[in-house]
Amino acid sequence: MSRLRTATLQNLPTLMKTGSYDLIHICVAALVAYAVTGNLIASLTLSLLEPTVQAVAYFFHEKAWARAAERRRAAEAGALPA
Repeated sequence: MSRLRTATLQNLPTLMKTGSYDLIHICVAALVAYAVTGNLIASLTLSLLEPTVQAVAYFFHEKAWARAAERRRAAEAGALPA
């Protein structure tokens, strides 16, 4: 199995959550940008660019939090008496 496929399958819940978050963010950004600019093209451009960059950042943010939680669980398990 390719590395990309393996990484995708291992991260599927986070990727799905990221995708749904991105879709909501794009819709909100489009409405806000249109309300501010009154320009459909500008609002679509802004609403696709910014949330897409945010989605990539969000994915890595979620992975960092998951890693921190895993380290915390490991530390707590090591601190418990046998």
